[in-house]
Amino acid sequence: MKPGIHPEYGPVVFQDRTTGQSFLTRSTATSEARIEWSDGNTYPLIVIDVTAYSHPFWTGNQRVLDTQGRVEKFRRRYGGRTR
Repeated sequence: MKPGIHPEYGPVVFQDRTTGQSFLTRSTATSEARIEWSDGNTYPLIVIDVTAYSHPFWTGNQRVLDTQGRVEKFRRRYGGRTR
């Protein structure tokens, strides 16, 4: 890689705004906010709105769509299929 043109890549803590859960990973993102991690080191803290800790797909709280009602609405609007 060409030196001097790439952003700094290092450890960062991401925290879910909804649940408060945090995880340490590596990223080019940075922040002025800092947090002390369980290993005793201080890392930049980035607070985000949705992570796997709060996303409905990963938590199992997804909405179930009323597909039957959608099919009936389509059939009323466009009629049945004819061959």
